[in-house]
Amino acid sequence: KKETLNRNLMKAGNKPPSATTPGKPKKATTFQEFESITSDAWDVGDDDDELLAMAAQNLNIEVVMETANKVIENHSKLQERRQQQIDEITEPDERDGQESHSEAPVGSPKEVGIEQAVLHRQQSLPHRPVIPLVARMADQNTSGTPAMSEREASRLDKFRQVLAGPNTDLEELRKLSWSGIPRQVRPITWKLLSGYLPANAERRESTLQRKRQEYFGFIEQYYDSRNDEHHQDTYRQIHIDIPRMSPESLVLQPKVTEIFERILFIWAIRHPASGYVQGINDLVTPFFVVYVFEYIEEEVENFNVSSLQEEVLRNIEADSFWCMSKLLDGIQDNYTFAQPGIQRKVKALEELVSRIDETVHCHMQQYEVEYLQFAFRWMNNLLMRELPLRCTIRLWDTYQAEPEGFSHFHLYVCAAFLVRWRKEILEEKDFQGLMILLQNLPTMHWGNEEVSVLLAEAYRLKFAFADAPNHYKR
Repeated sequence: KKETLNRNLMKAGNKPPSATTPGKPKKATTFQEFESITSDAWDVGDDDDELLAMAAQNLNIEVVMETANKVIENHSKLQERRQQQIDEITEPDERDGQESHSEAPVGSPKEVGIEQAVLHRQQSLPHRPVIPLVARMADQNTSGTPAMSEREASRLDKFRQVLAGPNTDLEELRKLSWSGIPRQVRPITWKLLSGYLPANAERRESTLQRKRQEYFGFIEQYYDSRNDEHHQDTYRQIHIDIPRMSPESLVLQPKVTEIFERILFIWAIRHPASGYVQGINDLVTPFFVVYVFEYIEEEVENFNVSSLQEEVLRNIEADSFWCMSKLLDGIQDNYTFAQPGIQRKVKALEELVSRIDETVHCHMQQYEVEYLQFAFRWMNNLLMRELPLRCTIRLWDTYQAEPEGFSHFHLYVCAAFLVRWRKEILEEKDFQGLMILLQNLPTMHWGNEEVSVLLAEAYRLKFAFADAPNHYKR
């Protein structure tokens, strides 16, 4: 309940002693064990965007809390109205929600039993209509879909005004982007916010030409070495990981597989401190999909990428490489030896959750669930394996608008994401049930509205703890 979260926000009680559960399988005790366990770690109300934009511009904590609360309250009222409608037409046993699919093994001796339980759950779920992985039809505003609302047209116009000048005001662009970027201007906006393109409009074309040539220079220089003795393990792992990515209908197209292999291999060769690590492969997809959208109007998972002109594909590939590189520059310690960045962030998440929802934290302690067992993947893959791709793209609009969005702010998003499932977590009364839930959270039906509420919660948490010197700790 939201009231509980509000009550606990500033609370800093004592950690209870950890209860033990008899008959519990042996826990993994080292980071390396956890790492091997998770080795295959794979629409908004009219007022809400404006409220969030106001909050983003005003660092006064009372105002931030009030505006974020308003967004969440609006959402709660909307959900109550929807639930009443569902109750009238749905049988009680059909209200269990929907499990999303995940590849990562649970990694305990009970793994086989857990897999069977997941399968049984998924088979017993009510049928839902298929939603496009990248964007709901209502989100797309292209030919053959409903016309833009007046408000959407107004937001698009604001973006175009900011982008039209000779020197783009990046601060203004960040403020606008925090609440989501219209699809029509997302490619140029992402390139500007990531620092790939200069704010000066006259310099952009020459910058693109130079960076694209530089990337294909790397291909000529390094790519033939992929089968050399000291690089072949890297290339082999990339080759194995790409088919495990989603959406399969996109990444399994031979042309797309080739592009992803080149991007990931070149990045790994140029970043020897970390090299290629599983999880980095997922981070190419949002950039690639968004930059494909610059040239198509249909849904990307139904699109034959090889039908694009060769020059267009080269541009998309180079732009995706550079923007992924910019993102990874800010979180590279997630992927260096022993992945220290992830270890720190998971520990910070545990300390943060113990403050904002002590009941959830104690419940997981009681059944000996370690945060690293589920949150390693949340940090390693930036929640991409927990959310549909359309939600990741919306989330990254805000991450690119927020200072240290992919590192610092992501921690608060993970905390808000965990306590979002408070009710479901507290209903599970054993280790196995909790692990099945936490590795298969039911988000497949999520869209912009759910992501906006998650971001509002995360924003509220960030500023609730921003003034405390050790704000993760008790």
